[in-house]
Amino acid sequence: MRGSVEHSWGWGHCAPSPLLLLTLLLFAAPFGLLGEKTRQLLEFDSTNVSDTAAKTPGTPYPPYSLADFSWNNITDSLDPATLSATFQGHPMNDPTRTFANGSLAFRVQAFSRSSRPAQPPRLLHTADTCQLEVALVGASPRGNRSLFGLEVATLGQGPDCPSMQEQHSIDDEYAPAIFQLDQLLWGSLPSGFAQWRPVAYSQKPGGRESALPCLASPLHSALAYPLPQSPIVRAFFGSQNNFCAFNLTFGASTGPGYWDQHYLSWSMLLGVGFPPVDGLSPLVLGIMAVALGAPGLMLLVGGLVLLLYHKKYSEYQSIN
Repeated sequence: MRGSVEHSWGWGHCAPSPLLLLTLLLFAAPFGLLGEKTRQLLEFDSTNVSDTAAKTPGTPYPPYSLADFSWNNITDSLDPATLSATFQGHPMNDPTRTFANGSLAFRVQAFSRSSRPAQPPRLLHTADTCQLEVALVGASPRGNRSLFGLEVATLGQGPDCPSMQEQHSIDDEYAPAIFQLDQLLWGSLPSGFAQWRPVAYSQKPGGRESALPCLASPLHSALAYPLPQSPIVRAFFGSQNNFCAFNLTFGASTGPGYWDQHYLSWSMLLGVGFPPVDGLSPLVLGIMAVALGAPGLMLLVGGLVLLLYHKKYSEYQSIN
C-alpha cells in the first residue's frame, strides 16, 4: 500500500483515470502490494484470551510470508466492465496442507463515479479511489479459535510516518453498529489516503451478525528491520525510502469468528488527494428532523389550544 502517490508520480491536481489507477495497481501488486508491502498473514491462538480488550490477540503462530505465495494469472480474473481483478494465492510450500482447500485473495477495484458498494461496510468512493478487499477462504486454522491478521508496510513521507486518524459519527446506516472510520493520511494537505471501517466479516454477504472487530496497531518505523525492496517501488519512489508498518487483527476470542465458516473478509479504500467525506444518511436526517421537530410541533399545538380556549372563555357575558 502506497503513500504520497500524487506528489511522487507528478499527477498534481489531475487525478488518474479509474482504468489507469487499476492498471498501476495490477502492475505493481504482485511485487509490492501483495508479495512484499502487505508482508505477512498473521495467525494467533486466542483460546486462553478472555479479555476482548487484551493488548495481544493471543499466542502467535509462525506467520505466512506472502512473498512465498504462488499467485494466479491475473488475466483470468481481470474484468474491464467492473474495473476489477483478483489476486488469489496459497503458500508454495504447504506441508501441513493448511491451504489445501483454501486461498487468500486480494480483489482490487477502481471506480468511474461516486457511489457505494452493495456489500458492507459500504464506504463512499469517488473516481479518484480504488477499493482493496482481502478475503481468506477455506484455509484450515491451526487452532480451535484462531484469529487472523495482516502486517502492512507503507511508504512514509520523508522521515515521518503517515498520520493515523479516527473519525466518529452517529450514523451507522451503511455499516450497522459501526460508528468509527479509520484512515491514514500522507501529509498535512494529503496527497494520498487509506480509509477503512474497523470491521471485518465472517460470512458472505457480511452483516451485523457476522461482524468482527478490526484492530490496528500504532504505526512504527520499519527501519529497525529490513524490508524486501520491490523493483516497482524503487522505480517510482527511488531506493531510499522510509517504510512504516502496522498490524491489522480481525476478530476477538469471543463471539463470531473465522472458525464459524472458515471465511474472513475486510476492505479498505485507497486514493489520491483528500479522502471522501461522509455526510449524514437520509435516514438519520429524517430521524433528527422528527426528533427536533416534534417538540416544536407540540408547543405550537399547545399554544393554539390555549389560544382557542382563552377566546372561547372571553365570549361569555358577565351575569352582573
